[in-house]
Amino acid sequence: MSPDRPSEKRSTANDTIVAVATPPGRGGVGIVRVSGPKALEIAESLGRKPFKPRLATLTRFFDQSGELLDEGITICFEEGASYTGEPVVELQGHGGPIVMQRLLRATLAAGARLARPGEFTERAFLSGRMDLAQAEAVADLIASGSETAARAAVRSLTGEFSIRTDAVADALRMIRIRVEALIDFPDEELDLAANEDSKEELHQLAEDLDGLLDVSRQGARLSRGAVIAIVGEPNAGKSSLLNVLAGEEAAIVTAIPGTTRDVLRVDLDIEGLPIRLLDTAGLRQTTDPVEQEGIKRASVSLASADLVIHVRDVCQPGSETFARQWLGTAKQVLTVGTKIDLDGPYVQGCDVLVSAVTRQGVEALRHRIVSAIGFDPAATTFTARERHVRLLEETRLHVQTAIALIDAKAHPEITAEELRLAHDCIGQISGKVTADELLGDIFSTFCIGK
Repeated sequence: MSPDRPSEKRSTANDTIVAVATPPGRGGVGIVRVSGPKALEIAESLGRKPFKPRLATLTRFFDQSGELLDEGITICFEEGASYTGEPVVELQGHGGPIVMQRLLRATLAAGARLARPGEFTERAFLSGRMDLAQAEAVADLIASGSETAARAAVRSLTGEFSIRTDAVADALRMIRIRVEALIDFPDEELDLAANEDSKEELHQLAEDLDGLLDVSRQGARLSRGAVIAIVGEPNAGKSSLLNVLAGEEAAIVTAIPGTTRDVLRVDLDIEGLPIRLLDTAGLRQTTDPVEQEGIKRASVSLASADLVIHVRDVCQPGSETFARQWLGTAKQVLTVGTKIDLDGPYVQGCDVLVSAVTRQGVEALRHRIVSAIGFDPAATTFTARERHVRLLEETRLHVQTAIALIDAKAHPEITAEELRLAHDCIGQISGKVTADELLGDIFSTFCIGK
């Protein structure tokens, strides 16, 4: 496969695809999207009249037997001027699920096939309308869990991330040209000068990659959000803390120990970072089988969470063995003392002190949560994914290896191979170097109709 073009094996340019592009459920408007060479023909078959590109046309939609299905609007986009780069038609009808299914069946009968998840965006990538990082940003924008995440996804969608990775790829290409020229035209004096120039440029490239990695790690965290589990002994104030962070009475709060049995999940935005907060059963030894199941689920949540908030009632001495007994599998723990509005001797060793009643310390806790997770709300970033971070790390490793090879006066062919590997890694981010399996993995995560 050529390193300068994406795989074309997944392209099915002769097919015309269709999907309902609006979410399931009832709404004022629903859209059936059609893309491919027969898109206009299918629209004219359903509408019983010709359509002009980029002109919204009031249309009555009919099936193959001539039955009236709905009345709505048809908009056509010509090849090269659509989202996918192919001829595209959007049939806008009334947004009821039965209406959408009838329109969908009519387009299938007229010659389209059901689209795979993400196939419209995949075709946009294969036609050159966007690169792979931009295509992934489409899914990130749709799934944004906060305004900050949405803004970052838009930056990636408009090419900010791609511009920076392309700059690295261009610099690597120029260095590769110089190093590979030494293989064909060896000269000791030229070798020395070329190697010194290459080494200096590679050092600068390593610094640029460090900066890009910092921003990309931030973007990856923003894109995937964080999972936080609230754990502690019964009646420590876990559910009250969840309610005050969520800004609503999401969890039942009583003085009876063991009220929380299952894991309660609440999605919220803390300083721009999308967070899923888990309220768990109080951790203690018990013979109640239902409570035991709740504790088992709490332990699973504790082990998988990005951050564990260990809640302690500051007016109760608590068990000193709690941390050793329950928190050993946690990745990171933030200890929060609660009920500081009550009088009494306070326990020591808490990272933050809060009151769910007066809200004292809650804002400080929000800051500590974001800091503990490693997210900087003030940083301007773009969305990225773990695969981007991994590829940037691999690119930097190959660049550092190339520098070491030049210092060791290794044969140019060995250095050239490291630079080729670095070039391939950075190319996989934008999709200039890719494979069918990668495309399948990426686009299968998209919603149908996008």
